[in-house]
Formats: sequence, C-alpha cells, structure tokens
Amino acid sequence: MLRLSAFADEISTDPTEQVECLAALGISNIEFRSIYGTNVLDLEPNLHEEFRQLLRERGFHLSAIGSPIGKIPITQAFEPHLDRYAIALDLAEFYETPRIRIFSFYMPADVKPEVYRQAVIDRLGTLSELAEKRGITLMLENEKGIYGDTADRVADIIESVGSSALKHAFDPANYVEVGQPVIAAWHRLKPHVGHFHVKDYVASTHKHVPAGQGDGEIPAVISDAVSHGFSGYVVLEPHLIVAEKSYGFTGPDRFAEAATALKRLLQERHLAYT
Repeated sequence: MLRLSAFADEISTDPTEQVECLAALGISNIEFRSIYGTNVLDLEPNLHEEFRQLLRERGFHLSAIGSPIGKIPITQAFEPHLDRYAIALDLAEFYETPRIRIFSFYMPADVKPEVYRQAVIDRLGTLSELAEKRGITLMLENEKGIYGDTADRVADIIESVGSSALKHAFDPANYVEVGQPVIAAWHRLKPHVGHFHVKDYVASTHKHVPAGQGDGEIPAVISDAVSHGFSGYVVLEPHLIVAEKSYGFTGPDRFAEAATALKRLLQERHLAYT
C-alpha cells in the first residue's frame, strides 16, 4: 500500500494551515521540514510540543523528519554537524517516526566529486551507525550539486556503507535536472529505495510541473515499484512556484493541483493508496 505524505511547508508557513489543507486533500502524513519559516532542527521545544499536539488532535503522523543533514559542503567540519544530527535523532523519537531524510554533502565546483568519495562514505557510515543504534532509517535523497546526484554515486554510497539503516529517497525530478535518465536510475537503485519524493520536471523548460506532466517517468517508476513489492511513502514536494536550494513553495491552490495529479495517475494505474 502506498501512503501519501507531503512537505507541508510548501503550502504555508503556518502549521494549522498546513494541516487543514492536507486534511481537505485526504492526506494525513507530513514530511516535517519547517513551520513558521524555521527549520525543524532549529525550532524551540515549546513549538515542537505544540506541533505534536496539533498532529495528534488532527490524526496526522510524520513520514519522516525532513532534515537538512548532509546539506553542507564536504569541506566543512563534520563534528558540529553531528550535533545537529543528534537533534534530528531525538526528534524522530519525539514524533515517533523512525525515518530521517538526509543528503550526501555539497561538492566544490572546481573539484571532481570522486576526490571526496571516501570522505562522503565515511560520514554516511557514521550517520548510519548512529541511526541503526536508535532504530531509525535514513532516507538519502539525490540532489544537484551534492555527491549523490547520479544513480551510480547514490548506489555506491549505499552499497559501500552497507547499513540496513540507509535507504534511498528517490526523487525523479532531481535526476532529470542533472541529466540522469530516470528509468536507468530506477533500475540501478530499485533494491535500495525506501521512499519516494514526488516532484516532476521538464528538462527543456527547466520548470517543475505536477506529477506525470514532466520527464520524471513517475507513473512508470511507481507502477514498477509497487509490482515489485514496494509499500511505503510517496511524498509530495511539488516546487511549483519556488524551487530554491533549501526551500520550495507551491501554495495551497497549486498544492491541491499537485495532489490531484498524483492521485489521478495512481488511480489510472489501479495503485492503492491511503
């Protein structure tokens, strides 16, 4: 069974508006990245208490902590980043979600990524070891500019780390954006995928579009995933209005458009979701 979720901060900065919009769309899960314009790792404890209470009152759960862990330059010191990672681990337990979204570090523009391969693997190994001890799974997202931007490098990280606590959050639009053929990426990474981020992208216009309207091969990929036993979260992250390095915005009206597009393609292929 597919479970729908969303980066609700693409709807609004206000958590009540986030929840109300998603409830109207029949979505009851959130990938928690921010509220009030503040990143999940930087919120004061009282705001976490209030947000958790809101989620409970409205029957919502988190698909993952949508953390920015691993979204720093590989040349930046790792120890301070581990302190932030400790916050993410604690929040995963606080919200009773055993998943954290992470990245694989930005590469210097003037150096081949292979130069930093071992450093990336070592860091991801450390993160995975700490997650495994806490019963948490890390969902490694592919993205432009980081080490894991192509399928081969994502696979190399996961296979080299070799931890049950490290899976892939497959983002088709991000593969399109770096010129990676999506179907080839899917077949390379299929055994490692534990999570989908749903946004689509048209390479010729450099624009994000609702699922199924771009070059992301989303219908084919999700259909094949389900046929091979995938049961997990498909997380809306449409980026229909703003698509920045660490932030995306879609707004409530266009978010409804994105949700409708995803549901339509799932229904057309008789893929069950909740």
